[in-house]
Amino acid sequence: MSITGLPFDDIRELVRTMPGPDRAAMMAKREREAQLTKPPGALGRLEEISEWLAAWQGRAPAVRRPLVAVFAGNHGVTRQGISPYPAEVTAQMVANFAAGGAAINQICAVYDLGLKVFDLALELPTGDITEEPAMDERTCAATMAFGMEVLAGEPDLLCIGEMGIGNTTVAAAVFAGLFGGTGADWVGPGAGADAAGVEHKAEVVDAALKLNEGQLSDPLEALRRLGGREIAAMAGAILAARMRQVPVIVDGFVTTAAAAVLYAMDKTALDHCLFGHVSAEPAHIRALETMGKVPLLALGMRLGEGTGAALAAGIVKAAAECHAGMATFEQAAVSNRS
Repeated sequence: MSITGLPFDDIRELVRTMPGPDRAAMMAKREREAQLTKPPGALGRLEEISEWLAAWQGRAPAVRRPLVAVFAGNHGVTRQGISPYPAEVTAQMVANFAAGGAAINQICAVYDLGLKVFDLALELPTGDITEEPAMDERTCAATMAFGMEVLAGEPDLLCIGEMGIGNTTVAAAVFAGLFGGTGADWVGPGAGADAAGVEHKAEVVDAALKLNEGQLSDPLEALRRLGGREIAAMAGAILAARMRQVPVIVDGFVTTAAAAVLYAMDKTALDHCLFGHVSAEPAHIRALETMGKVPLLALGMRLGEGTGAALAAGIVKAAAECHAGMATFEQAAVSNRS
C-alpha cells in the first residue's frame, strides 16, 4: 500500500515483493538432465538456459508462446541534432513493422515468434532532457504500467525490443545517471553518427546530467528525467514478467538501459532475464559488465527492434527442446557411465 500516494510507490512495492525462482522446478530439471543421453555438461550453456527457463516458468522448460514486444517512442532531445535520421522515421518504421518489412519480422518468422509493436504516443515526444525532465512522475509510472500490459496474452517467453530515433543518446544518459561517468563514457554511433556526431551526443548527455545534478540517486527519478517512453514501458514489461514468472530476453543497448533501472533498484531484479546479445554500440559491454551479465551472442549488431533478443530466442527454444525431447539412457537402451 502506498504511503505517500505518489505514482512511483506502486512500482517500488512491486520491486520489493518480487518472487524468486522456483527451486522445485530447478531440481526436477536437474534430475532429468542427469538421465539424458549425453555426458554431463556436454550441452554447455544450453543446459544453463534450460534450467533458467525451469526456474522462472515454474515447470519443465518449454517455449510454446514466445512473444517479441517492440516499444516505440519519440524524444524531444532529437531537436539537438543527435541523430542522422529525422524523428519521423520512428513512425515510419512502426508502419514498416506492421507491413512485415523490417528485420525483426523476418527473424520472428524463421523462429516462429509472435510479434507485437506498441506505439507510445509518437505524436507527443518526451521533453528535451537538456532543458527539462523527459517525463513527470505520473506519465512515467503510467507508461511503465502500459508496458506491463504486454503480459496480457500470457506469453511463456518474452523478448523485449525498441524503436526510437535518438534513443541511444537517451539510453546513454540513463546509464550515466545510474552508473556514473560522463557522456563520453556511454555514447556511441547509434544509427550511424560520425566522430563529430558522437562528440556532440556526449555533450548533449553532459548537459542533461548537469541539468539534473543531485536528482538522480533514485533510479526511477533517473528514468523519468533522462529516459523515454519506450524505456519506461520496457522496464514495466520486465518487472511485470517477473511478477508473472515469465522469463525475459533483453535485446541491445537501449533495452538494457530499461533493465538497468530495475537492477539499480534491486540487484536481483534481472535474475529472470537473459541478455540476448552484446551490441556493437561500444558502451553496451560496459553496461553488461557493470551488472555482471554475460550476453548469449556477439554478432556485431546494432539495429534494435528486438533483433538480438529474437535470435537468442531461437537458441532458448532449442535448449528447451533438447531437454524435453532427448531420450534418457533407460529409454534409449544406452549404457550410462558406471
